[in-house]
Amino acid sequence: MVTTEWIEAEVLKAVPDAHVEVIDLHRSGDHFHVRVIADSFDGMRPLQRQRLVLAVMKQHIPHPIHALDLKCMTPAQAETAGDTAFDPHGGGQGVHIRRIEKNKE
Repeated sequence: MVTTEWIEAEVLKAVPDAHVEVIDLHRSGDHFHVRVIADSFDGMRPLQRQRLVLAVMKQHIPHPIHALDLKCMTPAQAETAGDTAFDPHGGGQGVHIRRIEKNKE
């Protein structure tokens, strides 16, 4: 089973200056919400930011990681961004947005 600490370490390989927050959405070790905040994202488009992270993570998708919701932003963007997570299987009804529980691991 994949841990949130392992995901964080992998993301930091791609973006060493990042602050990384990882939530195991179902506590199953295969569905994750990852919020990556880095100064180095300044001037980059959202897809470019995600490609940096996915370059490291793609070898782990679809196994052992089934779903990976990435939010890659600058610190300024993080200040105004809401605390939402994308859960592709939330409630068994397809795409579902829900609030992040701050202490959820």
